[in-house]
Amino acid sequence: MPLRCAILDDYQNVALKFVDWSPLNGKIDITVFDTPFASQDEAIRALQDFEIVCAMRERTPFPREVLAALPKLKLLLTSGMRNASFDLEAAKDSGVTVCGTGGVGNATASLAIGLMLELTRRIGFENARMHAGELWQTTMGQDVEGMTLGVVGLGKLGTKVAAIAKALGMKVIAWSQNLTPEACAAAGVTYASKDELFATADIVTIHTILSKRTRGLISADDLARMKPTSYLVNTARGPIVDEAALLDALQRKAIAGAGLDTFSVEPLPLDHPLRKLDNVVLTPHLGYVTETNYRKYYGDMVEDIAAWLKGAPIREMT
Repeated sequence: MPLRCAILDDYQNVALKFVDWSPLNGKIDITVFDTPFASQDEAIRALQDFEIVCAMRERTPFPREVLAALPKLKLLLTSGMRNASFDLEAAKDSGVTVCGTGGVGNATASLAIGLMLELTRRIGFENARMHAGELWQTTMGQDVEGMTLGVVGLGKLGTKVAAIAKALGMKVIAWSQNLTPEACAAAGVTYASKDELFATADIVTIHTILSKRTRGLISADDLARMKPTSYLVNTARGPIVDEAALLDALQRKAIAGAGLDTFSVEPLPLDHPLRKLDNVVLTPHLGYVTETNYRKYYGDMVEDIAAWLKGAPIREMT
């Protein structure tokens, strides 16, 4: 009898279209979930009878209590090779194999730059006005050339964003908890202390992973150091920023605005006050959402399942 396989959070209904699942014909029976679970309890109820679950990033968390409530689960897959919402120790205790996938390129870097350009040039805003029947322009744009970009986290994504910013004529400074002046020099940017970065940057962009050390990394005090003309861009993870403090700063116009792709609660609730602010550009966690990435994610999931069925798991996460 085929094993039951759940594909979670396939919002665009592309998992079965983008890659060939036929190598698994007769071996698994696939069910696609295209909307988020409303709660942890709903997820547990829905997944009771599945041996295999394919998750998309951290859209559906799998902490210990969820894993313990799914006795039939044997294989848990995630897109990418890191998932902060998976309890790997609990999976091991429950006898669940966890495997990941590769990824392609640095899609989040281009989204971060796009949010910066929307904040400063209002492209989408003016597009919406013209489609709505407005005659002509109302906004006055700002040129990013000559601005200072503060990069929090100079890893693969932060370095890519820095390179694009430099090509646009921006001065780039960077800080993170373990970053050194030597690493900055190698990337062609200037090292700054955390206080200096928030006080001097015209745009601050966040590119650190979410961990115990980075949860709440950007505090109310950091936001208070920002200039009233500056912007914050977060394409990393919502909880890295004190969301209540950011909301307060935006409501008071203590900073000029923010471009946000990630939030403390996702999907962002319909009644969330961020949705009501005109100095915020919001996108629904699009950083990694590209056709190229999805083809790689789901293609590797097919390979992962086939290898596990043969008793030789690949890309195993421990």
